[in-house]
Amino acid sequence: MPKITYTEEFKRDAVALVESGISQKQVAKDLGMAKTTLQAWVRDARFQSHGMTPTTDPGARKDMSQALRRIRELEMENEVLRRAAAYLSQAHFTPPK
Repeated sequence: MPKITYTEEFKRDAVALVESGISQKQVAKDLGMAKTTLQAWVRDARFQSHGMTPTTDPGARKDMSQALRRIRELEMENEVLRRAAAYLSQAHFTPPK
């Protein structure tokens, strides 16, 4: 089977469709491409959005995936703390007498 070369614009558009909420399966079907190819593009786009350079080395890719999971976890923790601080700053507490 001949290898198909996709343009960077096509890749960006496909990733944008996935990021807009359409499932990877549906985007791959609509664009007539393999789902695994689209998954790789989405993964690489996530790496790039966090300043990481995509790689083909499985060990490095695993490390980057773990780093992205940790980043998401820390972002969620920060959001919880931000909301708690906002709530507590607006609460009116009366000291006990």
